Amino acid sequence: MKYGFTLPGRGQLATPERLGIIARKGEEFGFDTLLTGDHILVPKNISSVYPYTEGGEFPGSGSGESMEQITLLSYIAGQTSKIRLVTSVLIVPHRNPLIAAKSLATLDVLSGGRLVVGVGVGWMREEFQALGLPPFEERGAVTDEYIRAFKVLWTEDDPRFDGKYISFDDISFLPKPVQKPHPPIWVGGESRPALRRTAELADGWYPLGSNPTFPMGTPEQLQAGLDRLAQYAQRFSRDPSTIETIYRTHQFELKKEAQGSDRLPFVGDADQIAGDIRQYQDMGVTSMIWDFLRQTDDLDSMLGLMEDFAQQVWPKV
Repeated sequence: MKYGFTLPGRGQLATPERLGIIARKGEEFGFDTLLTGDHILVPKNISSVYPYTEGGEFPGSGSGESMEQITLLSYIAGQTSKIRLVTSVLIVPHRNPLIAAKSLATLDVLSGGRLVVGVGVGWMREEFQALGLPPFEERGAVTDEYIRAFKVLWTEDDPRFDGKYISFDDISFLPKPVQKPHPPIWVGGESRPALRRTAELADGWYPLGSNPTFPMGTPEQLQAGLDRLAQYAQRFSRDPSTIETIYRTHQFELKKEAQGSDRLPFVGDADQIAGDIRQYQDMGVTSMIWDFLRQTDDLDSMLGLMEDFAQQVWPKV
């Protein structure tokens, strides 16, 4: 099992000094990955429903802040040497695919092959409209086509592509990413289109446990999702075991004493939380991502949560 954590892109923790401290400490504690989200801008009035809160409110709407994702990860690449850098997730339709593929390839080169490209279709109609993008309703098709274009650009010596949303030929596209054939692609999302996209185009499935529309908050719910993913994998003649499963949760409450049978996953003493992790590992989960930011925006508190997990829970798994 590998472990990762989310890095802030807004708020009082999102300063150069604090971001560097969090990233370096995460590497020191032994975390495998760090992840950060993606918004080019935050509209002042948002009626779109955010998928990962019960009421549909976007947590970033109040501040209006959002660091540009690839730039942030490039900065963190220079602050670290081993930890993997994950776009979590790159909203694929937001950027011209040639520009995005070039930025991502450059980041993989400069980081020494540490990039993971988490991808998603986006959820905020108002952001799409402000950016002047293809129609919001076509974002799934746009995402699929852009991912295919990424792969052509990253792997072919004479890249050519003729699609509905992007076409190119007679170009050089260098340097290629360090990782071969290309950086791993994780599809974020819990819906059936996300599962199909994973099976057809990606190396990993990256569900979050907090989507009320497609709940994945319990082992049973995640297993149902894995069963659906296996069906899609067979449709595309893939062995489901070759697709990584990366599970993200914002639940982590380490208690001094064992909790009762009605406790939530990842809430309890170190032995109980380690047992929860082993259960997910037995289901085929290969990485777990901890969203400590949901619990605190204080630097010392976040570092304390990370250290508690690494030193008290991790060794018991």
